[in-house]
Amino acid sequence: MVGGIPQEHGEKIADYATYQAAQKAVSQLVEADIPARDIAIIGHALRSVETVTGRLGYAAAARSGAINGILLGLLFSAIFVLGTPNAAIQLFVGVMFVGIALGMLMSLITYAIVRRRRDYTSVTQVLADRYEVTVLPRSIHRAREIVGRAVAPAAPAPAAPQPPVDPSVPPQYGERVDPAPPQYGERVDPPRLPDDEPAPPATGPDADDR
Repeated sequence: MVGGIPQEHGEKIADYATYQAAQKAVSQLVEADIPARDIAIIGHALRSVETVTGRLGYAAAARSGAINGILLGLLFSAIFVLGTPNAAIQLFVGVMFVGIALGMLMSLITYAIVRRRRDYTSVTQVLADRYEVTVLPRSIHRAREIVGRAVAPAAPAPAAPQPPVDPSVPPQYGERVDPAPPQYGERVDPPRLPDDEPAPPATGPDADDR
């Protein structure tokens, strides 16, 4: 065990193409009282995907710094109010603006340093080709039963019975009508050939007489 995490991941019980599907399977196992420490999600063929979200300039850097400065100003204001409970509200607002200014200044300085190497914003994700859900041997049998019930295919619905065909009702336009089979003793003519096709040669003992 390293850092409180067991080195053994257990046996594979299911394979998933997306991380969300693996998360759903783990949630089902946890809800079924499978110990969370017995479960692991293992990604195979990891790759890093960086999605570019926009262009970074001085205006964007100042806007991002102002957003971060609001949080910094709130922190400074809370410390200031706790230190002087009787302070006026104007001082609270002033400290807030100081935090916003500091956030914008730090963001602009950072952008000025790195803008030659990176002038865009992006989000980086680590993806895998497939994800395995594994469970330790002490819980493997019950986990397989739970996952097996979750992925079991549903039984197909029975086909609706077709109503009987009434021969006295004429067929509707576009409705397919199967030809009725010939009755016993009824003469069935062979299919006729088109006029432009020659008749097949006759075979048998009478062919020479022709």
